[in-house]
Amino acid sequence: MHRSLRPWFLVALAAMLLGTLAPARAAETTPDTIKARGVLRVGVKFDAPPFGQLDPRTNKVDGFDIDIARAVAKTILGDENKIEFVGVTSANRIPQLQNGNIDLIIATMTITQARMQQIDFSNVYYRAGQSLLVRKDSPVKSYRDLAGRSVCTITGSTPEQTIRRVAPRATVIVLESYPECFTALRGGRVDAETTDNVLLFGLQQQDPANFKLTGGLFTFEPYGIGIAKGNRALAAAVNTTLTHIAGDGSYAKMHAKWLKESPPGDWRSWFAESPEKAAEQFATQFPSPSPAPAATR
Repeated sequence: MHRSLRPWFLVALAAMLLGTLAPARAAETTPDTIKARGVLRVGVKFDAPPFGQLDPRTNKVDGFDIDIARAVAKTILGDENKIEFVGVTSANRIPQLQNGNIDLIIATMTITQARMQQIDFSNVYYRAGQSLLVRKDSPVKSYRDLAGRSVCTITGSTPEQTIRRVAPRATVIVLESYPECFTALRGGRVDAETTDNVLLFGLQQQDPANFKLTGGLFTFEPYGIGIAKGNRALAAAVNTTLTHIAGDGSYAKMHAKWLKESPPGDWRSWFAESPEKAAEQFATQFPSPSPAPAATR
């Protein structure tokens, strides 16, 4: 090789190698590309009843979030069964969306300003609130009683962030799933489990004689559907679905089916609220931290 060409060749070779090694950006998924594929891929939780649960006997997943996903599939593809459910966790659901493995996240995900830096959201489709699950004989009545006690939640969740802030003297145990936390609670390895009230209710119903929800709702948790950043066409299709199911009575039926009650009286005040407003509401709520122990004399 001519000496004068060597630097240019090396630069070109380096660029080629870097291009080969650099992660490919996932192609934008639109309603048209979903139609061409013939299936909507949705990230859901397999271990969060009554929102998403996998039946090991049938290998089928169902729940409130599952019915919401089916409604979106019907809007885009005309058939609620043209859907593929992908199991996700609180920790991996955003990366799964960003790398193109799934088209949407419908997995009990609270809309927050931090998450909105990474992905976009639909309008609000559910409102939850953080609470506590304890044994029936537990002295814990609120998060203020967790000082010196252990509480379990899952990694990558807003409840983890909140409980660390409001109960700084509690020992926070972080596991991979809410059923794992419930197993730890049943075995006496932790004193409480914390997450959104509806998820705790689903666990409590497995053993209502021995466990109870306590502490009321100490946060506002607006759930949204996760969409890749800047994907306006898909966001519009999802929001159209939410408007439709609110208007035709489908949403109320889903709520009664999975949550065992009609939507709350104020549901139309937050349903379909914009993600920007919901994230601001979440950010500006400040449950008071547990008080510091009294000074010893």
